[in-house]
Amino acid sequence: MSDANDLLAEIEALEVKLAEAKASITRRFIGQEHVVDLTLSALLCGGHALLIGLPGLGKTRLVDTLSTVMGLDGNRIQFTPDLMPADILGSEVLETDAEGRRSFRFVPGPIFCQLLMADEINRASPRTQSALLQAMQEHHITVAGENRALGAPFHVLATQNPIEQEGTYPLPEAQLDRFLVQIDVAYPDRQTERDILLATTGVAEEKAHEVFTAEELIRAQSLLRQMPVGDSVVEAILDLVRAFRPDDETADERVKQTVAWGPGPRAAQALMLTVRARAMLQGRLAPSVEDVVAMARPVLSHRMALNFAARARGDNLADLIETTVARTTRIEAAA
Repeated sequence: MSDANDLLAEIEALEVKLAEAKASITRRFIGQEHVVDLTLSALLCGGHALLIGLPGLGKTRLVDTLSTVMGLDGNRIQFTPDLMPADILGSEVLETDAEGRRSFRFVPGPIFCQLLMADEINRASPRTQSALLQAMQEHHITVAGENRALGAPFHVLATQNPIEQEGTYPLPEAQLDRFLVQIDVAYPDRQTERDILLATTGVAEEKAHEVFTAEELIRAQSLLRQMPVGDSVVEAILDLVRAFRPDDETADERVKQTVAWGPGPRAAQALMLTVRARAMLQGRLAPSVEDVVAMARPVLSHRMALNFAARARGDNLADLIETTVARTTRIEAAA
């Protein structure tokens, strides 16, 4: 009983710090609370996030602010087609000491940090994109045949422009699956844009302050995994993920006719983590089915694809997710 009370006290204290962190972030990244919540959820779950939005919507500003607020050592890489894997991972250089002896010394690349911003990741060549795969999944890299561990925590927040595709290389499915969530950054509403104008074009701007340390974030990630999840939420996650697989018996006809490939078990794992994070950010001690509904699109939209016929008809993946989620959760509620 004492252990349960200690856990409850820790989670409640963490919720207070998360509220302070959100307040500090939104002083510089005005509005877009949904985007802030999803990004914080990715960090709490120990995962990576893909931010998709047009230039000038504050994606770089958000990542820079997160680095300060969460107390993380951050680096930024601007991806270009001529970037090589060694530019990211680092390389060995031959050095000669004062006595004439030669030896190799490893020079670490910008990936050796705690929060990496991969700006316009789809502009890098496939060879360079693949250099991130091992790091994102296993938290270590291999250079010259030697494994080198990355720091802890380690998170990648990548950005992508959704409209200009000339000179870009679409991310392969294997790499997209490494991102815990896909975050769509939309235009702000009129009042939010007015607040942005007034806050960012004056003599001084609001500054973010450190709320967490790296060690506290690691502890928060451990606490999140100890948060209980009810059977109804687990069943809702399983029903939802399986409903998007075209060869599954529970999938409806629309899914079977429009989806080329559906989400795998990693999508279910991502939902299990992100629904806990959403509950924690809202000051609740356990997730609900409503959290599953809210996190479905960020978790699933980059883990499935429409087939050629559906794309030719102009079908929309976001609409398919919305209608299938509504149908599946109604079935769960009825059961």
